[in-house]
Amino acid sequence: MNNEKRREIFRRLQEANPEPTTELAWSSPFELLVAVALSAQSTDVGVNKATARLFPIANTPQAVVDLGVEGVKEIIKTLGLYNNKAKNLVAMCELLIRDHGGEVPRTRAGLEALPGVGRKTANVILNTAFGEPTIAVDTHIFRVSNRTHLAPGKNVDQVEQKLLKVVPRDYKRDAHHWLILHGRYTCVARKPRCGSCVIEDLCEYKDKVELA
Repeated sequence: MNNEKRREIFRRLQEANPEPTTELAWSSPFELLVAVALSAQSTDVGVNKATARLFPIANTPQAVVDLGVEGVKEIIKTLGLYNNKAKNLVAMCELLIRDHGGEVPRTRAGLEALPGVGRKTANVILNTAFGEPTIAVDTHIFRVSNRTHLAPGKNVDQVEQKLLKVVPRDYKRDAHHWLILHGRYTCVARKPRCGSCVIEDLCEYKDKVELA
């Protein structure tokens, strides 16, 4: 895929959705960090239901620590892996208080040093909370990048590095959200909705699915 085609893909995605954002509910960098940390093997809808119970009680690191692991477990028990998530969340908050004055660090190294925070989560925080032009590659972005040939790669790291190289600079900040939403609602895993896709003619997927 050439650069002209890539630019047109993002131009159309921007035209269709000028201000994309995460579907997780949050009102501070800390709330976003918690929501993303809870989202592993859970849907955004499920996470939002859990945080709707958690945030009115505990939406600061100190409040989460005061709640304790058992208290957090009780609130987020509807989520998969809730035992480990509760332990990591409390440990993460303890570290935020100890090392960062209760504030979410704005560096990748600071974020990735937190319990339960990997590269993908750090990228989401840097991009969505702080406006950094990073791209967190999840299953949706991995699929869309490979299927369309926008930025093919054998693993998420390869796709991330390729995207950072080929996405036009003026689209880079929002590319993460456009690609996730495109993969979630149009370029879905089992039967992509090619007939309703705004970039169908630009996509290089060989097995496009025609609408009945």
